[in-house]
Amino acid sequence: MKVKISDGTVHSLPADVKLALVSDPVVLELWESNTPLGRNEYICWICSAKKKETREKRIEWMFSNLRKGKKRPCCWPGCPHREKGSS
Repeated sequence: MKVKISDGTVHSLPADVKLALVSDPVVLELWESNTPLGRNEYICWICSAKKKETREKRIEWMFSNLRKGKKRPCCWPGCPHREKGSS
């Protein structure tokens, strides 16, 4: 069964993040209730990780943050791609 999961304003949802979201219906619902800009910030933050381990930790942290009601990653200056309009 294919599940449609919303992207961000600029960035598309990477396969590893989508797989993680599908595995947790509660976090998936929180993801979908987030704004497109909030989703975009999480996607960009996760994709900016240089190491696979860092990326995996950021996905876990995103899950924790969403459960706590945080709409965007903390300590993140924001997606630099928003203004350019490309990813």
